[in-house]
Amino acid sequence: MAPKKPEPNRRVVADNRKARFNYEITDTVEAGIALTGTEVKSLRGGKATIGEAYAGPSGNDLFLFNAYIPEYLEANRFNHETKRPRRLLLHRRQIDKFIGATQREGYTVVPLKIYFNDRGRAKVELGLGRGKKLHDKRESAKERDWQRDKARLLRDKS
Repeated sequence: MAPKKPEPNRRVVADNRKARFNYEITDTVEAGIALTGTEVKSLRGGKATIGEAYAGPSGNDLFLFNAYIPEYLEANRFNHETKRPRRLLLHRRQIDKFIGATQREGYTVVPLKIYFNDRGRAKVELGLGRGKKLHDKRESAKERDWQRDKARLLRDKS
């Protein structure tokens, strides 16, 4: 077994916790996101939500739709729209891969989290996922409960 890589220095702003429950995530990628100045300042406040957000094609680019970044209060009239489509910054090959998967194979591009990397840049972790059926969701919930019970038993035993 290979040693675990250390977790990079990230400050998570928004996390889509239901994504791994509703989707079977097969591939993940880190993408940049084109933001205005007030959006960055608002993200640093940590109030964004991506629970209902998704990524999809618009022309030749990939955009993040329905992500809520609240207005920055100190910006008065120079503020941004809260749910505007935001362009995702990826390599052309990655964009083509995601667009092809959504059109041909029935996958969905789901944002998993928005965070600031160690250089202070806002990034989005995208996952390529296929929607789970109800019985798959029950199975994953059962597996999660078993792992929790197993950890509790091992902790109480020692």
